[in-house]
Amino acid sequence: MPNSPIPALRVLSISNQKGGVGKTTTAINLGTALAAVGQRVLILDLDPQGNASTGLGVPRQKRTTTIYDVLLGERPILEAAVETALPGLHLVPSDADLSGVEMELAQVAGRSFKLRDALAALRADTGPDRYTYVLIDCPPSLNLLTVNAMAAADAVLVPLQCEFFALEGLSQLMRTVDLVRGSLNPTLEIQGVVLTMYDKRNSLSEQVALDVRSHFGDKVYDTVIPRNVRVSEAPSFGKPVLIYDLKCAGSQAYLKLAKEVVARERARQTQAA
Repeated sequence: MPNSPIPALRVLSISNQKGGVGKTTTAINLGTALAAVGQRVLILDLDPQGNASTGLGVPRQKRTTTIYDVLLGERPILEAAVETALPGLHLVPSDADLSGVEMELAQVAGRSFKLRDALAALRADTGPDRYTYVLIDCPPSLNLLTVNAMAAADAVLVPLQCEFFALEGLSQLMRTVDLVRGSLNPTLEIQGVVLTMYDKRNSLSEQVALDVRSHFGDKVYDTVIPRNVRVSEAPSFGKPVLIYDLKCAGSQAYLKLAKEVVARERARQTQAA
């Protein structure tokens, strides 16, 4: 099959059932970095807290159409997408209404596939301005939203904080991926594990990194995201860190990660061709 100048859409669920590991931070800043290196990216804020929406500078009063409307089938996904400060990066925002979606869909047939069905229009798009990546920022729990994300995704990207309980949380996630693969999405794979909040002054960070690499080998990205105050500050200004402070260590790490993600995807597509 000939290579296309624009790669096929790749949907990545950014997931970890443990909270505070950097899922939203990774979704925002990896998405921004991918757009900065020439990809067209859509971020789906699938967390009722709406932190990805806030971190990308979309205030609550401007979230007139959200992922909630998409999941209920009331709006197509492209109608819900809004522009961000970076060309090539769009967002489908979230708000507190999303917390009720599980109850509203409880008796609906095919409720686990609502997001997959909504993304079908993006997968069918062959135009020059089509998206090349969809990043789904998942809530820190196994609920209908996370199941929808994994049922819709090609692969799971796992942010993993360099702390003592990291591997315990990762083992729970792997069990979830196996369950989804067995019942809803047989082609779901682990795209990669990214180590976050790495502190080179802390021997525990290094030990966790070594343990994770020994368990998962080349599934772990070479790039690590350092603990960096500029990364922590940026969301309060409604900006990705690459826009807030391009030169800081966190921004440079996310740019490096984006290039590694793209390189892995190209290698995967070459092997599949």
